[in-house]
Amino acid sequence: MAPEKAPAKKGPPKKGMWKLFEKTGDTLKRKNKSCPKCGTGFFMANHADRLVCGTCGYVEYTKKK
Repeated sequence: MAPEKAPAKKGPPKKGMWKLFEKTGDTLKRKNKSCPKCGTGFFMANHADRLVCGTCGYVEYTKKK
């Protein structure tokens, strides 16, 4: 008899895609900054104290409040 599997743990709730965009009139604009090295279409991840590009690894540190 095989041991029973533990129930899968659920992670934190995922962000909705609608939180990543701002709506102004009839247009949508991405909230995240695009990478200056990679160009348009490559967006930087927003961490607590920095912005990071996942493609090239470029990092911009933000000021502490």
